[in-house]
Amino acid sequence: MFGLGCVAGAAGIARAADYVRAYPDQVAVLLAVELCSLTLQREDLSVVNLLSSGLFGDGAAAVLIAGDECGLPGPRILATRSVFYPETEEMMGWDVSENGFRIVLSPQVPDLIQRKLGHDVDSFLAELGHEHSDVGSWVLHTGGPKVLQATAAALGLENGQLSASWDCLKRTGNLSSASVLVVLEEVMKNRRPAPGTLGLLAAMGPGFCSELVALEW
Repeated sequence: MFGLGCVAGAAGIARAADYVRAYPDQVAVLLAVELCSLTLQREDLSVVNLLSSGLFGDGAAAVLIAGDECGLPGPRILATRSVFYPETEEMMGWDVSENGFRIVLSPQVPDLIQRKLGHDVDSFLAELGHEHSDVGSWVLHTGGPKVLQATAAALGLENGQLSASWDCLKRTGNLSSASVLVVLEEVMKNRRPAPGTLGLLAAMGPGFCSELVALEW
């Protein structure tokens, strides 16, 4: 699949979870490969092109999603939700021409996140019988400093609740679809919550859209 951008890591987990829910004795492999540097337009000196060239990096990540009958360790996927925002197709994406891919990246993305993400997360949690304060682990896409700041503001996160995302951004940058998987790895290896902790994995991307995944550690 191509074109899901930054949301693809979370969306891929959600779709793989759908598959193993139907086939609980099987395991799905999600592989996210990002070669963002191939889209660099050398002759384009626009702010958007220069900014995106510095913001998006190359990288890859993989994750196994196992059915309930497999008995593999890891957080349990409780539920997922996809949200699309009308009239936002010009927020982020590509213009494809004879010269290749030209990035479309609106400075209004952080504002959209602040206006929409908090309500979407609260609504999603409410359907699961939870509220915002029940979440003890946040695995959020590293979209860049402004995106993380907007995410923290939208969700009311403070006191290091986004430290895993910030640390991964400093260490590896924004790897688009692979970013949220890198944060998941960091949490699983070095910041694993206590058993039974409610977690939320989330990412946003072109469309404009968001993908939410509720986890039980």
